[in-house]
Amino acid sequence: MKTTIQNIIVKSLLLLSLFLVHACNDDLLDRSEQFPTLNPTNIDLEAGSWKPYLLNTPDEFPVNPPVPTDSQEYKREINEVKSFQLAITEEQKKIINYWKAGAVLRWNEIMRTLVAKHNRPPYQNEDGSYPTPSGTNPFAYPQFPFSNPPYAARAFAYVSAAQYDALIAAWYYKKLYNRTSPYTIDNSIQLLVPQSKLPSYPSEDAVVAGVTVELLKLLFPTEIAFISQKADEEKTFRILSGANVRSDIDAGISLGQKVAYKFIARASTDGAGAAIGTPAIWAALETQTAARGEMPWKSIELPIRPPMLPLFGKVKSFLMTPADVLANRPPPPPLTKSSAFATELAEVKNYSRSRSREQMQIVTIWADGVGTYTPPGHWNAIATESFVELNYSEVRWARNMALLNIAMMDAAISCWDAKYTYFNPRPSQVDPSIKTTTGVPNFPAYVSGHSTFSAAASEVLSHIIPSKKNVYEAMATEASNSRLYGAIHYRSDCEKGMQLGKKVAQFALDRAANDGAEN
Repeated sequence: MKTTIQNIIVKSLLLLSLFLVHACNDDLLDRSEQFPTLNPTNIDLEAGSWKPYLLNTPDEFPVNPPVPTDSQEYKREINEVKSFQLAITEEQKKIINYWKAGAVLRWNEIMRTLVAKHNRPPYQNEDGSYPTPSGTNPFAYPQFPFSNPPYAARAFAYVSAAQYDALIAAWYYKKLYNRTSPYTIDNSIQLLVPQSKLPSYPSEDAVVAGVTVELLKLLFPTEIAFISQKADEEKTFRILSGANVRSDIDAGISLGQKVAYKFIARASTDGAGAAIGTPAIWAALETQTAARGEMPWKSIELPIRPPMLPLFGKVKSFLMTPADVLANRPPPPPLTKSSAFATELAEVKNYSRSRSREQMQIVTIWADGVGTYTPPGHWNAIATESFVELNYSEVRWARNMALLNIAMMDAAISCWDAKYTYFNPRPSQVDPSIKTTTGVPNFPAYVSGHSTFSAAASEVLSHIIPSKKNVYEAMATEASNSRLYGAIHYRSDCEKGMQLGKKVAQFALDRAANDGAEN
């Protein structure tokens, strides 16, 4: 069992190191050998009837019928494919090898790279205050966004859910129009990807590109040139490979963009923009905690840094209501003046003084701090390694990633709700002699984010791939324990975080049982 866990984690760490290396130069093509060519065992032709997140119906956005394959217009499109294939360059071969691993996979990989690149807190101003990233002026220092764990969890959720809804619509129209791929119309076209019985109109790759680009422009506005470059490569790949003609691509891009705008409209009103709070709110949290007779959390950075996203617990979930968040809120942590708290603090102090080599390795593996793709990104990398082995269709890839990432967004909402409800101090704040190994996150202790994210992810992945349930649960436990070993969390933070993550995941599991994909 441990060997299996370690193998998966080592792969994740390798991916992380590659993301960090490439975060500055944006060269992602050299990693194409990491994944096999997408060749689904089941094309999920009926996926047009699955349950979307925001679309009212799969045909909410009309897609015009394609031109007949015996028309002059279509023949011109066939000739374009043949012209492209006459002299494929080495660079174009790299593009084909990169994108043929799958659109959902590659965009998730790209997004993890962007999260890691932007996961950097700003330096203080000369007067000791801290500047705030601004979506309205994203290129000013500090560049927007600061992709910390809650931001990343929300970003992954929006992109994955939007991809899923867009692909449901695409599958609906594919079945409706049933236009065959160009290589079946003209046998002189060389097919450079596996044969598929899936209709070609609209192109699934183009749909994914269309919806993802618009979301990423919103989420990472300073990366628009890079994002657009990747989308252009993907569109070119489908024509070069003989899988689509130009009208397949155009219809897919248009459909994806329309779906994206619906998700963007939701994002503008979900409360994330106000999650940073105000100085008055920050002060009130401290005052209210002290009024209860408790020691309030304080930043131990100098100068003191504002708390990270204290109102994120009020962000609108895709699956949970505010009442659900409240109902699942963990009970209060041990009082800071209680013997139970003293016992937990002593345990943390013991780990800060003496850790085994194995415990240090666990701390390092699950650190997921500044400059990384965060705990949600870590679990996306783990999911990718697992999903590749099962040869999913693009629409099932998107469905599973949406379940995973919406569960982790809800984990972030529920965890941050608890953190700023109880405003509990970190161990090293209570006892400055406690030395951590991964720095001290700039937000309250109770409950552990790593524990909540990991338990939610483990529950969802265990539902999708039951044969790996023990592996995922063991990984989640290691991730949770890493925060205790690293001396930044108490035992109750970790245990209650794990419990919260499992409760939150149940909302995603209930949806999974009724979304039509498991019928």
